[in-house]
Amino acid sequence: MKRYLPILILLLSILYIFFIPSEPVSVKILFKVIPMLLIIFYASSQRPIQSSKYRTLLLLGLIFCMIGDGTLIWFVIGLSAFLIGHLFYTAGFITEWKFSIYRMLTIIPIAIYAFILCSNLVNSLNESGQENLVIPVIAYSVAISMMVFTAIMTGNKWAICGSLLFIISDSILSWDLFVESVTYGHELIMITYYSAQFLIAKSMLNLKRAT
Repeated sequence: MKRYLPILILLLSILYIFFIPSEPVSVKILFKVIPMLLIIFYASSQRPIQSSKYRTLLLLGLIFCMIGDGTLIWFVIGLSAFLIGHLFYTAGFITEWKFSIYRMLTIIPIAIYAFILCSNLVNSLNESGQENLVIPVIAYSVAISMMVFTAIMTGNKWAICGSLLFIISDSILSWDLFVESVTYGHELIMITYYSAQFLIAKSMLNLKRAT
């Protein structure tokens, strides 16, 4: 069964992204959450690192992101759940931190990217009278940027690719919501999002059992 889980995750992700209608909302949310449930099951079934802090923290991150999926219709609640998820991811990646000066330097382009994106988002929020969202959006941007940086510092290719896809997904989402409509935005957001979560879950496979 485990070997077929990635295929099932892929198929149900495609079903949600391309075939489930927007109404009724409850059905849409249900099918949005199902791939995440399967990703969590896939992650939790990786026995080689069953006692790892990394595994525990990433599972918590996956769970909170799934909660964010189900509550994002209430934007601040969903954003808060994703923020907590990113904090768990960051804590997990820190447990596998492997120092490298070259990886450390990646904080510069990450910070530049986050600053440019945040500047555009804040300007749009102020112009549209949504000033109450400025602080939550900035806090979330800082959190996901740190998540990406700590993922890079692990040297784990799956964690790195997953975190980069996650920030791409959230960048498209925030731009589509607050700046201007993105062509095929929903499809791009969800393809990169599910891919990100799966790769973060898969990053557990590269780790040895905790001592």
